[in-house]
Amino acid sequence: MKTVLSQAGVIPYRHEGDALQVLLITSRGTGRWLIPKGGIDKGLTPSEAAEREAYEEAGVKGDISDTPLGSFTYAKRLRHGGTIPANVEVYTMRVRKELKNWPERAERRLKWVPVAEAIRLVEEAGIAQLLLQFQQRHEHAQAA
Repeated sequence: MKTVLSQAGVIPYRHEGDALQVLLITSRGTGRWLIPKGGIDKGLTPSEAAEREAYEEAGVKGDISDTPLGSFTYAKRLRHGGTIPANVEVYTMRVRKELKNWPERAERRLKWVPVAEAIRLVEEAGIAQLLLQFQQRHEHAQAA
């Protein structure tokens, strides 16, 4: 049986006027649009790992949700060309600070976009589904 890698990810968001925007980043290898995500180091909770990925990959800090929005599974590409299944527990983060410098700044591009555009830009169906779920929860909360 194949090992499943556990990862944590984050949907960084902000309000620009009345519009809800999310921050997408590019992958280092292919330049695909995605969300910050990565491994969960020993001693970190999944939400702490998600917070760390937001900083390392996107240079943002903020208020991370206590509970995950959901999760998705994808085929993580390995250096030797193979793949391994990875399950990503995804949190949301209200961005409070955007840094000028962060560890992976030179390796990625960032883009703030409305959620509907983010759903179109990401190729990973699992990320698109979570973005849609996030948008629906936000709209429901605004209407309440």
